[in-house]
Amino acid sequence: MKEEVAQLTEEDVSSGLSSLGNSASGLEHVYLHLSLPGRNLRDISILCNYVHLQKLELSHNKIQDLSCVSYMPYLIKLDASHNELEEYFGFEPPKNLTEVDFSYNRMSEMKDLSVYSSLSKLILDYNEFVEIKGLEQCSSLTHLSLGSNRISHIDGLDNLPIKELWLRGNQIQKIENLENLQNLQALDLSFNKIQSLCGLQNHDLLETINLESNQISEIDEVRHIHDLPLLRDLNLLRNPIQEQPDYRLSVLFLLQRLTHLDQERVKAEEKVAAVNKYDPPPEVIAARDHMTHVVYQIMQPQLIYDSTLPSLDAPYPMLVLTGPQACGKRELAHKLCREFSDFFAYGACHTTRSPYFGEVDGADYHFVSDEIFENMICMGKFIQTMKYGGHYYGLAREAIESAAREGLACCVHMELEGVRSLKNTYFEPRYILLIPLDKKEYARRLRMRGLYSRSQIEIAVSRIDTYIKMNRDYPGYFDTVIPCDDHVEAYVSLSQSVREYLGLENQTTTENAKAAVEDAYSDWPHESPVQENMRDSPCGVTVSNYAHSTGANELVDPASRNYSVKVQAKLSAQKSPAEEASIRRRQQAVREALQRKSPSTYTQLFTRSEHAEVRWSNQENTGELFQKLSSVSSEESRASSGLSMLSSAGAFSFLVEPLDISRLGSDLECLKDQINSGYTPDTPRPGSSGELTNVQSVHPKSPSPGVPLLLARPGSNTKPVLPPIPSGRRSSEAQTPTG
Repeated sequence: MKEEVAQLTEEDVSSGLSSLGNSASGLEHVYLHLSLPGRNLRDISILCNYVHLQKLELSHNKIQDLSCVSYMPYLIKLDASHNELEEYFGFEPPKNLTEVDFSYNRMSEMKDLSVYSSLSKLILDYNEFVEIKGLEQCSSLTHLSLGSNRISHIDGLDNLPIKELWLRGNQIQKIENLENLQNLQALDLSFNKIQSLCGLQNHDLLETINLESNQISEIDEVRHIHDLPLLRDLNLLRNPIQEQPDYRLSVLFLLQRLTHLDQERVKAEEKVAAVNKYDPPPEVIAARDHMTHVVYQIMQPQLIYDSTLPSLDAPYPMLVLTGPQACGKRELAHKLCREFSDFFAYGACHTTRSPYFGEVDGADYHFVSDEIFENMICMGKFIQTMKYGGHYYGLAREAIESAAREGLACCVHMELEGVRSLKNTYFEPRYILLIPLDKKEYARRLRMRGLYSRSQIEIAVSRIDTYIKMNRDYPGYFDTVIPCDDHVEAYVSLSQSVREYLGLENQTTTENAKAAVEDAYSDWPHESPVQENMRDSPCGVTVSNYAHSTGANELVDPASRNYSVKVQAKLSAQKSPAEEASIRRRQQAVREALQRKSPSTYTQLFTRSEHAEVRWSNQENTGELFQKLSSVSSEESRASSGLSMLSSAGAFSFLVEPLDISRLGSDLECLKDQINSGYTPDTPRPGSSGELTNVQSVHPKSPSPGVPLLLARPGSNTKPVLPPIPSGRRSSEAQTPTG
């Protein structure tokens, strides 16, 4: 059925009038708005009589002639969309016309609109325009929409005050000729053939960019809009760029001010993830480095390391010298290890760089290839690694273990990145910062070495401020700060600090007295008060206890350092069948522990407990002694079964190799036999008011026949106690970053 085309009548006009108000002259009341949408109108010549209209809406009709608008001098808004107009602005220009909508018509050519000086919004979507022209004199035009036409290039917009430009659905291949649109705030170039974002880099007011369904394929194209300070909304849907790995995080990293990407709101978590992936803070790098080595270590067969002390509160002692490149920390570390050879061993790190003149492989560094270094990472060989100057550096566990096997602390040197990573481990070293304060002198020394380029020297000098800022912002991050402009003075200060750490200041005045005490107890099958003081320390050994109970010569004399060997010889001279059975049970417990099985109750006697407490009161209570021992060990078993293996160390905290199972077995069986036989000690332990605290560390003050010898620290009879750095000392964790 043929659709009827209506002719506008007075009745139709009266039904569409609204907004009664004053005329422009103010002398009469007239209707200002006329809305006649969707009436299939073709002839609207009757509107020539309505000269007072300010807003005219004629959308969704079949109008081909708008000459009647010439009789409306006060018209402000005209909506003639969805009609059959072919003539572009086919009427005399109303003086105050500001908004025109000619979308969905049949116009094909734009003409000069210089007389429309008040025009601010022009919508020409879904026509047949192939070129933008005639707008050069529209000095008020702020919104221009030419979507879904046949425009192939952008032109004719120079020096216009346009804020919103919609060119959706054209044939544009290149963003061009927009340099002079300095007021541009929103740009829609979706559904075109654009391959690059070049041309948008200087629009500082641009807030929204829609590039949906174009041909942008490279992440690097986003760099063209990286510096736009107000850009908040970017749409790259249906572009090949979305097929790039980690596309969203990459774009968010380059455009960190975005609030919406691809029509989705950007979450704070996404921004953090983007930064952590492409430019992570030093703390994140260090944490990832630590996690990497922990994972690879766990994948390897688990061992009992020499650097694992018998108590969870007793970290292996280490000394770390840190500072900028070539500040002298390696030379000072070597000199320190030579002077304190009874305390420290130098830990040589691995590196992928080539040796400098005078450096010795294995003594200064272990020089390896990139492939070998990566293989060592995958084998879980490293404690920490870092990259500096294009080369990798890493502290291998073997460097620490080789020192620990000698009963010495490990002394290493590294850059700040290595310190951040090492602080994530279970090691708790002393950190000494060596910092050059005279930058000019430091730069001169670097140039004199002839090993570094100008850019490398500039980077090294700039890092001095990084170290100073770290020390200022995080008090306690470094234990000591020593200026190293003069290496001689620096070493004097370093040596003095180490002596204070070790408590060696008063050692010479007390060695003779302590040696006499040791000799006085040399024939008794128990430890001397000095050794007992060392053993009873919450961390196994402290600076004051160790330094004042041991001379430097004792560290290299196994006979004086491991006095309990004599006790072991007596205890293991003859073994009864019950003792041999006990030994076998404990050996089985060790095997089960290494297989990650929950240890038996009596296995926990290997650990030191601060809560174990047995009361000596009278003969009636002695029968309960062994039951209390059993209950204590059972309680410790439950408490430590989940901690049987330190994941970051790859070692069992309550097992220290070599464990002398025979001594523990004989001690326990001897104690049990004497309790069952009704033995009562003559006198209680002095200073305890009849109480015996810490079951594993009880020793009588004076030997007497039949007095039971209880358990000593596991492994103390064969493995030297590692002395140098204050055991159990924890840096100001509350003030330091996880770095």
